[in-house]
Amino acid sequence: MKAGNLEVQIFDNRQEMGASAARTVAAKIRELLKTKEFINIIFASAPSQNEFLAVLSEEKNIAWERINAFHMDEYVGLASDAPQNFGYFLKIRLFDKIPLHSVHYLNGNATDIEAECERYSQLLTDFPTDIVCLGIGENCHLAFNDPHVAFFDDPLIVKKVSLDDACRQQQVNDACFDSFDEVPQHALTITIPALLKAQYAYAIVPGSKKAEAIQHTIEDEISEEFPSTILRNHPDAILYIDQHSAGRLTEISSYK
Repeated sequence: MKAGNLEVQIFDNRQEMGASAARTVAAKIRELLKTKEFINIIFASAPSQNEFLAVLSEEKNIAWERINAFHMDEYVGLASDAPQNFGYFLKIRLFDKIPLHSVHYLNGNATDIEAECERYSQLLTDFPTDIVCLGIGENCHLAFNDPHVAFFDDPLIVKKVSLDDACRQQQVNDACFDSFDEVPQHALTITIPALLKAQYAYAIVPGSKKAEAIQHTIEDEISEEFPSTILRNHPDAILYIDQHSAGRLTEISSYK
């Protein structure tokens, strides 16, 4: 199935979805490393990525030591070793399992947040993104670009944002936090145009709680009201969904 430029692949379950995405990303990494000394990858941190990350971490014949890794967002003011911390999430699920050339963490506890945004922006400028592996939020956010701060022409590369209520509630729905009030109100995020500068984009989005977001992503007009719709303009992007996240697509029978 295609939605604009966006290729959409639907799987019976999230295990098959994550494994397929991991195999595709691994193949692309191997392909790029044939012609590039190093490649740069941005990863998402969320339970939706668990199956994907588990399989990717076990892929063989990848020169991980030629890969620079980044992550796309981070809470402001959350302890660096908190289980909800996005850098820590990726550290234990992927970064500690493979011999990467470098890992660049966003520091949501920096004393000067503006300087931290500038530091990470410079890194992303110095190491242009080859691959971005991302999710889509229940409110259609990409990274922490919730609709009220999602700008398709954002001049910034990394910025501090406030999180909307739907975004914060999703963190409770995902069992990352016990209550809404525990979820931080602010985060650092790579902006939408910076994410989409990646040559290749892979979005992994399982689960029934994402069904409405997937419907918006594929069927609504491209707009900042539903930030993930912009994926349909990316020249080389694949969306991986399961039967649950595909559940509200109006023409699903014709997509299979």
